[in-house]
Amino acid sequence: MSVHRVPAHALVGRNLALASRQMKAEDGQGTPTLTAACSACYLNLAKTDQQMREDPRLKVSVNAALDAGGLEYRPGSLKVRAPAPMWCCNDVGYEAVHAKVVKPLYGLKVAPYYGCMVMRPDPDSRWDNREQPTAMDRLLQALGAEVVDYPLKTQCCGGHMSVDRPRGRLRFDSTSGTPGAQEVGAHLIATLCPMCQLNLDAYQVEMNKHYKSDYHVPVLYFTQLMGLAFGKSPAELGIGKEFVAAADALTNIHGLAPDEEKIRPKRRPRAERRPAHAAYGLRELAMTEKTVQPNASEERVGVYVCHCGSNIAGVVDVESVARFAADGLKDRGVVLARDYNFMCFHARPGADRERHS
Repeated sequence: MSVHRVPAHALVGRNLALASRQMKAEDGQGTPTLTAACSACYLNLAKTDQQMREDPRLKVSVNAALDAGGLEYRPGSLKVRAPAPMWCCNDVGYEAVHAKVVKPLYGLKVAPYYGCMVMRPDPDSRWDNREQPTAMDRLLQALGAEVVDYPLKTQCCGGHMSVDRPRGRLRFDSTSGTPGAQEVGAHLIATLCPMCQLNLDAYQVEMNKHYKSDYHVPVLYFTQLMGLAFGKSPAELGIGKEFVAAADALTNIHGLAPDEEKIRPKRRPRAERRPAHAAYGLRELAMTEKTVQPNASEERVGVYVCHCGSNIAGVVDVESVARFAADGLKDRGVVLARDYNFMCFHARPGADRERHS
C-alpha cells in the first residue's frame, strides 16, 4: 500500500473513523455501510479495514496516530462497499432489479468493463470470480441488454499514466478497452470506475490520431444504463456529457424482447478468435509468435505472469507460479514462462525474442 505502512493506513483510517462516528450517531444500530464511488478509494478503505482486523499491532499503531485527532477506528465496525453490481445484486437481487425495469435495453450490445482494482484483492470474497467476474454481465442482462463476450473486462485502464506518462497512456488505450469492445461488436462500454470511464472515454481522439486508428466507442457508467432501464431520461442521467457521444449507440435500443438464447454472451468459434497478442496487445507475445514456428499438430504456449507491483505479488508468489509453469507444464505445451513487475509497461525493444525449434 505504501513504503510507510502506518502513516498510509492512518490516513485511510481517519476516513473510516469519521464515517463510523457519523453513521453511528445517525443510525445507532446494526453495522453501517460505507460506499466508495471510486475503485481505488474502495480498495484502500477495504485493505485498511481488513489489515487492521488481522494485524493487532497495526491496529494499535494506527489508532495511536488517530488519537492525536481525537479519533479511533474499530475494524469491522463498517461494511465497506463499492457501488458495484456485485453490491447491488448481492444485497438487492437480480430479480428485484429486473422488476424495476420499465424500458428494457433490448437490442443494445454492451461490453462490461470492470477494470483491474475493484475485484483484486477481494478480502471478503464478494465477487463470483476475480479474473472473469460476471456480476455486471448478469445485471446488464437483467436490464435487457445483450452482453458481448469481452475478454478485456479486467484489463487495467492505465490509471494515473495519463498524467505522468502520456505516451504510455496512449499505448494502454490502443491495447485495452475501446478497440477490443468495437471488435467484438459492442455498441458501448459499461464501467463502474470513474478513472476507467475517464481514461477510456477522454483519450480516444488522441489514440486515433497517434495510431491512425478509427475507434469510437461510447463509455457509460452501469448506473446510467440502470437509470435508462428504470425510465429516467438521458438528460437526468448526464448522458450527453461524455467525450464520445452515446446518442447513436442508444438508438439501437428497441422495444421487442429477443429470444433468451440470443442475449446470452457467446464465445466466438475458436477458428474466428484473434491471436492472443492481437486481443491483448502484449508485445512479448507478438514477438514470440513471429519467431516460433510450431508444427501444425503441436500447440505451444507462452505463460506471462505480472507482479502488478504489490497488487498481485502481495498475495501470490508470482515467481513460483512462473517457475511452475516453466517446469511443471511442459507436457501441456508450455515452452516459455516469464514474470514481470509491470507487464503493462514492459516495452523494451527486442525483449524476449525466444526461438524454439
